[in-house]
Amino acid sequence: MRTKPALTADDTARILAAADAEAVKNGWKVSVAVVDDGGYLLGARRADGAPVGSGIVAIGKARASALMKRPSGGVEELVKARPGFAGIPAVLDFIPVQGGVPILVNGECVGGVGVSGVASHEDEQIGAAGVAALGLG
Repeated sequence: MRTKPALTADDTARILAAADAEAVKNGWKVSVAVVDDGGYLLGARRADGAPVGSGIVAIGKARASALMKRPSGGVEELVKARPGFAGIPAVLDFIPVQGGVPILVNGECVGGVGVSGVASHEDEQIGAAGVAALGLG
């Protein structure tokens, strides 16, 4: 049997805090979500003034990046290339739009961070800052 790393509650708190700091530094009001490798929510926050719908979008972006083991913008490209892919039942909870970042440890995907509320590339910047807080490389 193999041993696989997993996110802890402390990891989730560090990711959320670092993502929040990046958003505040830039004056951005966003929602941030962290999911495990199965796409299950570990933690989330919506900043005061962030768009109401941004919470659910952040979760969907996090799920897309975790379950597909790639940034959610890459999932967006996959769906564009193969539109039928979007109709697969497991994919219906994905948000295949830039702003989700996978969390990789030694080549293993242990989860994802999703952000919503500003431009998609800015969402991804915030998510990447959250992942960087884990010091994985």
